[in-house]
Amino acid sequence: MPPPPHQKPENVLKRAQELIGVNQAPAALTLLHDHITSKRSRNVPIVSLEPVMLLLVELSVEQKKGKLAKDALYSYKNIAQNTNISTIELVLKKFIELAAEKVTEAQKKADELQSSIEATATASIDDLEATETPESILLATVSGEQSRDRTERAVVTPWLKFLWEAYRTVLDILRNNARLEILYQSTATQAFDFCLKYQRKTEFRRLCELLRNHVQTAAKYSSQMHAINLNDPDTLQRHLETRFQQLNVAVELELWQEAFRSVEDIHTLLNLSKRPPKNIMMANYYEKLTRIFLVGENYLFHAAAWSRYYSLLRQSAVLIATGQGKKADNPSATEADLQKAASFVLLSALSIPVISTSRSRGAMVDFDEAKKNKNSRLTHLLGMSTAPTRAGLFRDALAKSLLKRARGEIRDLYNILEVDFHPLSICEKISPILTKIGADSEMEKYILPLQQVILTRLFQQLSQVYESVDLAFVESLAKFPDPFQITRGTIEKFIMNGNKKGDLSIRMDHATGILNFDKDVFASSKAVHAGSAAGSAESPAGSVQRLQNTPSEIVRSQLARLASTLYTTCYYVDPTHRQRQVEARQAALARAKAGAEQEHRETLARKEIIQKRKEEASELQAKREKEKARQKRLQEQALAEAEERRLAQEQKEREEKRLKDERDRVRREELKKQIADLKIGPNAIDIDIENIDDYDSNRLRAMKLAQLEREKNDINERLRVTGKRIDHLERAFRKEEVKKLADDYAKQRERDLAAYEAMKAETLREAEEKHKQAVELKHRLSRLMPYYESFRKSLHDRRRDEFEKRQRDAERELEKQITARKKEYRERKLREKREREEKERALREAEERAEREKKEQEQRAEEKRLEMARLKEKRDKERQEALEKAALQARREEEAMARRQAEKEKERVPPRREAVAMDRTASASNERPSGPPRLNLVGAKTSWRDREASKNTASAPTPPPAPSSNGPSRTATPMEQRTDSNERPAAGPPRLPLQGNKPSWRDREAAKQATAGGSASSGFRETRDAKDSRESRDSRDSAPTPTPASKETPTETLKPSGAPGKWVPRHLREKQG
Repeated sequence: MPPPPHQKPENVLKRAQELIGVNQAPAALTLLHDHITSKRSRNVPIVSLEPVMLLLVELSVEQKKGKLAKDALYSYKNIAQNTNISTIELVLKKFIELAAEKVTEAQKKADELQSSIEATATASIDDLEATETPESILLATVSGEQSRDRTERAVVTPWLKFLWEAYRTVLDILRNNARLEILYQSTATQAFDFCLKYQRKTEFRRLCELLRNHVQTAAKYSSQMHAINLNDPDTLQRHLETRFQQLNVAVELELWQEAFRSVEDIHTLLNLSKRPPKNIMMANYYEKLTRIFLVGENYLFHAAAWSRYYSLLRQSAVLIATGQGKKADNPSATEADLQKAASFVLLSALSIPVISTSRSRGAMVDFDEAKKNKNSRLTHLLGMSTAPTRAGLFRDALAKSLLKRARGEIRDLYNILEVDFHPLSICEKISPILTKIGADSEMEKYILPLQQVILTRLFQQLSQVYESVDLAFVESLAKFPDPFQITRGTIEKFIMNGNKKGDLSIRMDHATGILNFDKDVFASSKAVHAGSAAGSAESPAGSVQRLQNTPSEIVRSQLARLASTLYTTCYYVDPTHRQRQVEARQAALARAKAGAEQEHRETLARKEIIQKRKEEASELQAKREKEKARQKRLQEQALAEAEERRLAQEQKEREEKRLKDERDRVRREELKKQIADLKIGPNAIDIDIENIDDYDSNRLRAMKLAQLEREKNDINERLRVTGKRIDHLERAFRKEEVKKLADDYAKQRERDLAAYEAMKAETLREAEEKHKQAVELKHRLSRLMPYYESFRKSLHDRRRDEFEKRQRDAERELEKQITARKKEYRERKLREKREREEKERALREAEERAEREKKEQEQRAEEKRLEMARLKEKRDKERQEALEKAALQARREEEAMARRQAEKEKERVPPRREAVAMDRTASASNERPSGPPRLNLVGAKTSWRDREASKNTASAPTPPPAPSSNGPSRTATPMEQRTDSNERPAAGPPRLPLQGNKPSWRDREAAKQATAGGSASSGFRETRDAKDSRESRDSRDSAPTPTPASKETPTETLKPSGAPGKWVPRHLREKQG
């Protein structure tokens, strides 16, 4: 398939604008969407693709095509996120702005429609006194909606839905890229404002859930490239700011559950943050918590949140006063703000119900595991180590001097409820205070919990004064100002709830209307100690002023009172007991003083150890963070390299695919052109283009050549026929033309002559006119000649002077240049001469040094050679002596063997034929003086010469070998036979000469016998090396020297044995020769 016609973004943009111009906006949007989502667009430059994306966003907003815009934005983000982030921000901001503008326009349109509808309705009313018409009554019965609601639903709601989808789309696109984080936070803030402006509570819940999922996803995929890093302080700060905005919007929309979840999200992020949050943010955090707890009727944690808020205000005031903090980072902490916060802290603490008003199935149910977990969560949200209590909050308030800073009526209310004891006038004294509190809109919400606390104090104080009391009397005591009156049923319900929780022990007699306070001495402690039950918010000690103890308290404390009384008695009866106590106290003080210094040193040492451990822990933590950062950096680098490789591979694959597609396209176009050429002409060939893949270039080329050949043949045939016809026609024309040539020539000559005469007359006339004009011009210019000559002469003189001056200047400059060049040349020559002399001197020194080193080296080599020669001569001499000794020993052994062999030959009758090795004896040498030596072949038969030589050897001594012209000939003795057994045939295998030329034990035995018998010595075996050294020694001597054997009696010449011996190199033999 060929590629689409518009590949470049510029072409696509131009085509889209053309479609928009002809009112084809949907087609233009589809074209832009296909181009953006195409894989070919990944390699397109972002600068070219950005206008296309902006136009697509505009068209998608105009046509409410959110899905197409979402797909295009995702594709554009994948294309541009690794190269250009600003273009993604530009496109997304444009998308949000256009959607918001559409909502504003829809709102204006709805207002205009509503105003026109109201004006029409007013104009159509005939009777202005009739408020309702039959038509309006009927319409109101059928449809309960008002006209404005219907108008907004029809006009505004679709665009609100589109804008909400746009916010969701943008947030989903931006969630996983840290470089787009700022735009992500700003978009989330805009979405919060959208929900607040249009009161979209459902969308706000979905938005909060969406942001939580994004944070969880960021923590899950934190190892990816450009992922959100929640450990980064700036990133965490931006998330905190977004969550605080979410909390504010949730409170404004009165979505308290979402507000509480937002608080939990903020608390989680604060725990992750390494940077301390700003005081103004924490003040907003605690202020929103107070509103959340108040709506949830959790007055205990509401008061605790107010206490934390007041502490933060005090801290901010101190920081601003001392100049340690900025006003922008701290909440407003004026005296009025502190007074208001102190009043609310005290009022919220007083409003904590002493008896729990929550529904439960018994006194112990409130302490189940779920409630503990809930209280623990709330405690952590407030940043407190332990759960708050009513008494603890009052202690903190007194420690912070809140009573002095709070409003007067709140201070009086505290004294009435927590300090004074006046059961008969408590409600009367509190009524004016409640009136003042009710007048304040912010404090009015505390009236109901305060009434519960007032009733609790009333019954607690009445139980200490009365045993029974009339219900009407109690009702008269519990009177509050309007509109805060309570009924008798409310009082009875309060009593039943207190009995159920275990904080009150009151019996009600409905017949007589009497309230009886339980005075059983064995009653539970919960009935007498207000606040000790499970539903109470007070500590077991309570804060109610008591006149006397109850019977149950007396029974319970009698043992303690007895012990106290006995201790007092002992104190007065036995004075030594007091003295012992004083001494023990003094001893304890002395021990404390003695160990104080040691304890102080141990404390300091422990402090130093703790400090060192803290430093080590901080260093270790820093190392871990550094290592983690390094690992993350390496991982990001590896991921970036992998991403680059992947992108390069994809780029390569896309390029290869593009080239292949381009080649296919070019080939198809060429084939189409060839097919189109084949269809032209009378001999056109009909080829189906649909089956173009079945043809190739060679086949089409062959078809083209065949077609051309047919056309050529047709043309040649037509030319031949046409030429023949023209030839006959031309011959006929010429036959007729010959008849009229003479007349035509005469007419033509006359016309040419007339034309010549006319042209000649015209030429003469023009020449005469030109001559006349030239003569006139000459006479007119002749008057100017004197002036011209004078001007020419003056100009010539001036220019000659200038030329001569310039020539002189140039000559002077030339002389200077010549002088400078000569000087430079001389200096250069001198410098080159000095350099050449330096080089020659250095070269000469180097040659002398090389020559000196060469002579020294030759001298060392000569000394070494002489030393080696001396050593070699010494070795040769030692070797020669050893060879002579070996030769003498071998000669003796040969003589002994020869004698023994001769004896064996004489004993044989008849003589047996023996297989001997080939031997070149002296006689053979004489017969064949210059021939090559014969080889002893294993298993070969002996020749007649060998047999004769063996006979001579056995019968007579062997003569010495005759010298030959080719030098001393090498002779070999017959192979020695085994003589250990006479039964072995004589033609057995020859004996092999062994390396080292050592005689066997048989040879040594035979030599002994031969020596002992005193027989004549025969020829001895001589080794090859010994013979060579003897020959070289003989040749080295100038005169023949007699051998040691010749000094005595002359003996027979020794025969060469041919046995293996030590090989002497040739150069040594030559040197010896």
